[in-house]
Amino acid sequence: MSLKTKSICLSCSLLTLFLLIFQFSIAQSDFSQVDALLKKNQKLLGNDLVALVYKDGKLIYTKELGEFNAKTPAPIASASKWLTAALVMIFVDEGKLDLDAPVSKYLPVFDKYMKSYVTIRQCLAHTTGIENDKGSLLKIMQRSKYMNLEEEVNAFAAKEISNNAGTEFHYGTIGLNVAGRVLEVIAKKPFDRLIQEKLLRPLKMRATSFMNENGYAPNPSGGARSTANDYMNFLSMILNKGMFEGKRILSEKAIEEMQKPQFTNLPVKYTPKVAEGYHYGLGEWIQEEDANGNSTVVSSPGLFGTWPYIDKCRNYAAIVFVKSLLGEQKKELVMQFKNAVDGVVGGGCK
Repeated sequence: MSLKTKSICLSCSLLTLFLLIFQFSIAQSDFSQVDALLKKNQKLLGNDLVALVYKDGKLIYTKELGEFNAKTPAPIASASKWLTAALVMIFVDEGKLDLDAPVSKYLPVFDKYMKSYVTIRQCLAHTTGIENDKGSLLKIMQRSKYMNLEEEVNAFAAKEISNNAGTEFHYGTIGLNVAGRVLEVIAKKPFDRLIQEKLLRPLKMRATSFMNENGYAPNPSGGARSTANDYMNFLSMILNKGMFEGKRILSEKAIEEMQKPQFTNLPVKYTPKVAEGYHYGLGEWIQEEDANGNSTVVSSPGLFGTWPYIDKCRNYAAIVFVKSLLGEQKKELVMQFKNAVDGVVGGGCK
């Protein structure tokens, strides 16, 4: 074989290899099934929606339908809890707060009403035992119009207990709002200002706020407004083990603690129907676990339909951002969305 022929064969081989790699790359980035799924179910999702997928330091998928785009602000309901829990963990990282310290250390009113046993951890995990809002998730979101968080939490302290702290799981608004008030006392600043300074601004979440437009108390459990882009900044930080654009926001230890299933053997007094069967971490649901009970997918769906999640095995974050009431149909659709994205991203737990 001549040198020229060998050269041609080598060039052909390299070209073939390049085409195979290129074809594989294209196949791995084919979100056409995800597009079709969202378009087909646009009406079910409320017509206006944004879906984002983030992996390897960048957005690999963006879909905007209706009047929403990735910068459109909307209420995110219980997706707020994940943000509030992260703020609590910043204080833990700073050595200003102990998760297993009693709330009464910071809020003496809990001693007054014989609730000195309630801890910060129990607040973040919905196991305070304080008589909570009963009924649907919609009722949980209907708060009395307190003028500030202190007034609201003092009312919580005076409530009856439904069971001893740490003995049952009852999803609601009380725990995260108590934790938010504790942070106000430690920092001597209102919650909405505090979370702006310590979490939202460092994450460049410029369109996100817990400020109540009517002048009432901020709601750490469900009162944030955000955008798909903003919330993805938060998710990327969690996925990157506390780092955002080269700056540390949370320690790896804090992220790990948030993602640990808490109090898994407790009876469940109330949980939203869309989260039945899930365990709970600190401010977030454990959507999937491995055989050893370690979280593999964590999420924080909200009443108004927005569903952010992180797949730790496939190393990506995603959010379906909408403004329509969450229900079983929408949950099933989000699961279909995730399955479709998983198929594109590939990988998984071994």
